Amino acid sequence: MVLLGPPLLLFALITWQVVDDGPLVGLDERLSRALVRPDRASELLADLGNVQVAVPVLAVALAYVAWHGRAGGRDHWWLPPAAGGAAMVLVPALVVPLKEWTDRPGTPAVPPAVGYYPSGHTATAVVAYGAATLLLLPLLRSAAVRRAFVLLCSALVLGASFGLVRRGYHWPLDVAASWCLGAALLIGLWLLVGRTGVLVPADGRSPRPPRR
Repeated sequence: MVLLGPPLLLFALITWQVVDDGPLVGLDERLSRALVRPDRASELLADLGNVQVAVPVLAVALAYVAWHGRAGGRDHWWLPPAAGGAAMVLVPALVVPLKEWTDRPGTPAVPPAVGYYPSGHTATAVVAYGAATLLLLPLLRSAAVRRAFVLLCSALVLGASFGLVRRGYHWPLDVAASWCLGAALLIGLWLLVGRTGVLVPADGRSPRPPRR
């Protein structure tokens, strides 16, 4: 549970600054003005955080994890995919009320509106790609493939985050806060399934023969 402390504390700090219009907000706005350059590339990168893109990736990963666990005759094979799905469901359940409460306006690059904090697209990318990677890693035998999965996940999250800021869809603090929120959800997922032994080991062997 100690692992949850840093991301939650950092999220609370950023939220406090946004709500109270603290010094970090001024720095955030200056950074945004320096980074915003709307173009087609940034828009495509931002789309990596769309529900229509990220959630199907997670759904495929959860389906594979469920199939692999059930085919291996593991007890509680349903727990990892169910926990991964629950983490994804928690994203809008947490983000939407926070958007309404903070009521933060958008950048000058978007039409006048409020409700931009935190970034739902960033949180979706972090949890969808992160949960898919976290649950698939124990099923991969090759260390090189596992490293490639982690690098791919990081590239997708960072690409979406950069695209959202570059396009002007979100302030940098919106994105940073969603990193913290997503990290907390992924740590919770790992605490739930990573220490229970329900994930298949990296060598692909089942700890017990399938039940008849």
